[in-house]
Amino acid sequence: MLLFDGVSMNHWNDPRKLNPPGNGWTIEDGCLKALPTANINEDLISRDTYRDFELAWDWRISRGGNSGVKYRVQGLPVLDTAERKPGVRGFENMVNEALKKQLFQRSAIAAYKKPQIYVIGFEYQILDNAANEDAKVGGIHQTGALYDILAPSRDASLPVGQFNHSRVLVRGNHFEHWLNGTKVVDVDVNAEMLRTALDKRWGENSPVADLLARQPKKDCPITLQNHNSAAWFRDIKIRKL
Repeated sequence: MLLFDGVSMNHWNDPRKLNPPGNGWTIEDGCLKALPTANINEDLISRDTYRDFELAWDWRISRGGNSGVKYRVQGLPVLDTAERKPGVRGFENMVNEALKKQLFQRSAIAAYKKPQIYVIGFEYQILDNAANEDAKVGGIHQTGALYDILAPSRDASLPVGQFNHSRVLVRGNHFEHWLNGTKVVDVDVNAEMLRTALDKRWGENSPVADLLARQPKKDCPITLQNHNSAAWFRDIKIRKL
């Protein structure tokens, strides 16, 4: 099924039509485009939900840019990033607390200085590997990675400015990431493996890590990430398995 027809957001929750409205996404030259410096930092969320599926799309990223595609989404806590505390896990602790307090109401955004709707899910990382500082963390933060969990087998990305072709296959606990015709991630995840990886970022006893490690078996939306960088997505197709 085609998730984007090149001219409308029919299969997506258009932030411009929500309350309060967001201005982080538009349609440009047949692409869904993430816009930097949005009034609300939020992903574009699919209207339909999916459990086992094959997803394919084309994308390009701006120089130095960062984006991604998230799946098996388990929560959408609302944050005020102006309240982020310093420290190694300043952002992660804020997400953990928002989840514990069940802060999911978009209506709260009006009172926030720097609002963000964070997507708790598994991420197919999209990055300018050559110019974004996050790439220096290593493979688990580079294009094609199962973000912060598993590095791609190799860098199969094209130079910035060119469109890449990506594919994700999710069937039960089996995840595959493909990039420009190369399978770069092929993994069967389990709770122990995920907990070990996730605890490094989110901390022990984190509700975020717990949600992702347990992977409640339910249909979930797909999201296109706005990470304060211009990013373009087109030819988005999905097939339920």
